[in-house]
Amino acid sequence: MSIEIKPMKTEQQILGKAYVHWKAWHEAYPGLVSRTYLDALTLEKCEALAHRWTDGILVAEQDESVIGFVGYGNRGEEAPGTGEIFALYVLSEYYGTGVAQQLMDAALERLKDYPKICLWVLKENKRAIRFYEKYGFAADGTEKISPQTAAVGIRMVWNREKR
Repeated sequence: MSIEIKPMKTEQQILGKAYVHWKAWHEAYPGLVSRTYLDALTLEKCEALAHRWTDGILVAEQDESVIGFVGYGNRGEEAPGTGEIFALYVLSEYYGTGVAQQLMDAALERLKDYPKICLWVLKENKRAIRFYEKYGFAADGTEKISPQTAAVGIRMVWNREKR
């Protein structure tokens, strides 16, 4: 399986990212977020978001089809000097194939100048939490409830100086 990780640039990649976003939510989150939210999360909404947010996105492609993506960047004023993994999604048929690892490795490489990197993950998403823990991320005790999804998220942090 030949996978390429590259910055999202083309219309085809933007639409592929939107599809992965939509499909991954509907594959991974039933029972973890509100059914109302999932029912309202349409492919068209994901396409609109993908067109608005094009910076800091890497896509995983196989045969020119997007099969996963990662969003990364700076936390800005909320947490100066902190990088963040904003999103990491892979189609379910690629679970366990190393695609998520390739995306995460590429994003962490682009965030290498940050001493601290954080991410948010659903508290009940045990599979994702185990994945991030393998990278050295640890929950810092911060939680927040999303009013849109009716789900609790936890913040996980990775500190370069502690490695």
